[in-house]
Amino acid sequence: MEGRLLVVEDDPQVRSMVVRTLRYEGFDVVAAPDVAAALAEIRHTPPDAVLLDLLLPDGDGVDLCRRLRAGGARYPILMLTARDGVSDRIQGLDSGADDYVVKPFSSSELVARVRALLRRARTPQRDTRLRFSDLELDPDAHEARRGDRSLDLTRREFELLAFFLKRPRTVLSRADVLTGAWDYGAVVETNAVEVYVGYLRRKLEEEGEPRLIWTVRGAGYVLREETP
Repeated sequence: MEGRLLVVEDDPQVRSMVVRTLRYEGFDVVAAPDVAAALAEIRHTPPDAVLLDLLLPDGDGVDLCRRLRAGGARYPILMLTARDGVSDRIQGLDSGADDYVVKPFSSSELVARVRALLRRARTPQRDTRLRFSDLELDPDAHEARRGDRSLDLTRREFELLAFFLKRPRTVLSRADVLTGAWDYGAVVETNAVEVYVGYLRRKLEEEGEPRLIWTVRGAGYVLREETP
């Protein structure tokens, strides 16, 4: 079996067609005609994905989607609906749905979308965030924090902090920083490294936090917690 799917659809004909199609493609499929039955199925055996109609006799699919996400559901949710307005799509996706298919839809498209959602859900997501002590930098979101405090860094300061975080407890010469943190050709001032390290230190320590970037006399700089 390719995965266990829960189809939540109140229209008997649509429900039967969707279940039959997915079972033919090798999925283990259970169906529910309303919110109450869907929640009972989920409590019994959590699915690998949910196909959810927006209009149900005892509730709204958007509300159910929000409820599932609030309860910690991580499996993909695909919404099936006759509503094709942009605002309807946005509402569905904002509620926590991963995809949105408008009725009438082709069986082949439905199967392809379900497989794509399951494939993404099963692919381990690489965490690109960099951490050291109470520092955290997220390159994808371009955000940096020290403890609970957000750091307002310039692009150059952000690149410099990322360079240090990738090499904790390693003494880095000024030449290392010049060639590694940004393009050497972009640096004009001979004291650029000292200047930007100073800027970065002030922002990291502006609320009295302990120093993390230390100067190693005659050698360069190092990111470490203990004093040199």
